[in-house]
Amino acid sequence: MKRLLNLISVTVLTATIGVSSAFAQTENYVAIGDSLAAGQTPYQEIDTGYSDLIAMRLGLIGQIGHYTKELAFPGFTTIDVLQRVKSTEASELLANATLITISAGANDLLRLVQVNPSAGTLTFSQLQTDYALNVARINMGEILAELKTRAPHAKVYVMGYYFAYPNVHASQKEGTNEQLVKLNTILQQQAQRAGATYINVYDAFGLQAMNYLPNSSDVHPNFEGYRQMANAFLKAYSGSDALAISSVELPKPNPMTFEEIVKKQAKAKQSPVVPTQESVAIVHLIQGFNGYVAFLEQAREIQYS
Repeated sequence: MKRLLNLISVTVLTATIGVSSAFAQTENYVAIGDSLAAGQTPYQEIDTGYSDLIAMRLGLIGQIGHYTKELAFPGFTTIDVLQRVKSTEASELLANATLITISAGANDLLRLVQVNPSAGTLTFSQLQTDYALNVARINMGEILAELKTRAPHAKVYVMGYYFAYPNVHASQKEGTNEQLVKLNTILQQQAQRAGATYINVYDAFGLQAMNYLPNSSDVHPNFEGYRQMANAFLKAYSGSDALAISSVELPKPNPMTFEEIVKKQAKAKQSPVVPTQESVAIVHLIQGFNGYVAFLEQAREIQYS
């Protein structure tokens, strides 16, 4: 974390001087959605994800007033995200938001894909995926409609998805990739209808992105993959590559398990301290994980049932 803060202070003096003048207000940024919004790693931990990188970059130019990913949770489908947006605990966050990113839809679709990493194969039912895509379309429309009411001051960006199975045989990619393209088309159409902005991350990954998706048994990207996602957003947000994050600016990995996050939160509640610059940065990274207590309880129930 100290290395990250030092990096931020250096970058402020070099890469971002003059950029802040292009923006009129600081942002209250709320990241909504699934495990990508939460920053899940390829190894079932939580670390810096695309929303954190966006917040860090905007923070460098004085554009962040508040940032949270409290409304992001691993495994969320579009119906989960819709319920979260409607929840009481989301009300104040959304009412004050000026910037929102949404990752929702992949879990509706990818949970239907059967993957055999060792054999390099993918299978799915077309009937099931057609139904799931229609559900995602309906729910995303409702999510965006809710945000118009609940977050009236926010610019909303809908994040697209990448092809998540670069390690399978080339002959196995076409069918699943076609379903993903359909999902991205749905997300783009719903964003346009709601006056939101769609972010294309698919092109940055392509079908061979093993350097961004290193674990053949997991669909989550590494830091470089999240950097590609963040940069796709930052280009749309700023209208240029001026805010692009380079590889050398990425923070040092500092993954945390769900259990570690819960322990840190419990300790913080027992021993309140005066916030320091470093502690505030840590809170920004992990404050979205209150719900992981329930997540762990559910996981234990499944494990021992």
